[in-house]
Amino acid sequence: MRINRYGIFTVMLVLVAFALSVMPAAADQHSGTWKMNPAKSKYSPGPAAKSVNLKIESDEKSVKIDAEGVDGDGSPTHVEYDAKFDGKDYPVTGLPYGDTVSVKRIDANTIQASIKKGGQPVMTITSKVSADGKTRTSTFKGKDAQGRAVNNSVVYDKQ
Repeated sequence: MRINRYGIFTVMLVLVAFALSVMPAAADQHSGTWKMNPAKSKYSPGPAAKSVNLKIESDEKSVKIDAEGVDGDGSPTHVEYDAKFDGKDYPVTGLPYGDTVSVKRIDANTIQASIKKGGQPVMTITSKVSADGKTRTSTFKGKDAQGRAVNNSVVYDKQ
């Protein structure tokens, strides 16, 4: 019995292509659990958050954020959103200064989120993961709920 190598190769190629098409999208370097590093973070205006723990699920198509923490006044915080990298607005909960978010991927290490309140942009958050994948820095620029200028740099360590 003679085996047709071309036929076996074709069948294997089709099986691999099928497997890749049904596999879930691979998580990227933003995915995982991140803990705010207060010593490396800078808040303007203050007071600085006492703690923030981020859970992120991200791939090439979307990002899902679930952030729990304690703000500078000692009040608990919980921010959530699930958005695609398509430039459309998606609901965000837990932000006193915003009600929707649109996200875009700048490059493999960088995600940018635009927070809006009543359809108007109020805050841009640019988050970049370090080359070694151990640090995530989020820069917040815009206005807080009281209309004050915000220029925060929040550093997170991978857990």
